[in-house]
Amino acid sequence: MEYRRFGDTLVIRMDRGEEVLSTLTEICEKEGVGLAEVSALGAVDRAEMAIYDVPSKTFFRKTFEGPMEIGSLVGSVTRKEGKVYLHLHGVVCDSELAAHGGHIASLRVSATCEMIVRCFPGSVGRRMDDAIGLNIFTFE
Repeated sequence: MEYRRFGDTLVIRMDRGEEVLSTLTEICEKEGVGLAEVSALGAVDRAEMAIYDVPSKTFFRKTFEGPMEIGSLVGSVTRKEGKVYLHLHGVVCDSELAAHGGHIASLRVSATCEMIVRCFPGSVGRRMDDAIGLNIFTFE
């Protein structure tokens, strides 16, 4: 991984074998990011994705393996109890050009991942909303 900061923006290159969420978390901790938007594309060989079912308050997960392109990866960086909290959604496309999308639980880079993280001044927190079972924005 290598990255540079340009004003309020981090431009990141992740390399083969890196796990996207852990690498991004590491960078955001190092840079003190409290609020940001994330955009990325690239190639992965393993993707764990999920969809949330509100009535059961359960994530249904599925893992995909093989050559895939990241068609879109978007989300936010906030803080929960002082630690970086990532909320990313994405779409990957497999070798049959079939798209799979949802909440990103894990992505492993197979070639490269090019990511732009636009940071905003301040910080937004998270709190558990028991009615829906998710950590939602909190403005304090």
